[in-house]
Amino acid sequence: MATGKIAQIIGTVVDVEFPPDELPAVYNAVEIPRDGDNLVAEVQQHLGNNWVRCLAMSITDGLRRGMEAVDTGRPLAVPVGRPTLGRLFNVLGQPLDNLGSLETAETWPIHREPPSFEEQITEPQLFETGLKVLDLIAPFTKGGK
Repeated sequence: MATGKIAQIIGTVVDVEFPPDELPAVYNAVEIPRDGDNLVAEVQQHLGNNWVRCLAMSITDGLRRGMEAVDTGRPLAVPVGRPTLGRLFNVLGQPLDNLGSLETAETWPIHREPPSFEEQITEPQLFETGLKVLDLIAPFTKGGK
């Protein structure tokens, strides 16, 4: 994992300089250690001169030029599956609802390839309204207008 230094801070935008040939990929997470916790930022752009532009996922108070930033080597990921139903999370996948930590091992990156056409349902499905006349004369399709 590459380690860089903060070069510039403008609001929630943080520019980080990394060693040559060790630039993190776009959408990789970068962690900046500060006062007992880590600020997480996501790489958005390669600027040239070994700089990357990152978007901070929380406030940037307390950051200063020259602070260390570590490339995690992976994108931001959030928990998925049945245990997440009815729960409230932030963009980092951390629970905000005071119901304790989440007991799931499966996470998906927030930037993924879309499903292939074969994986998508293409046959129309009828939406039953419960009104017999409407369902018979003018049935609605799911996802239709």
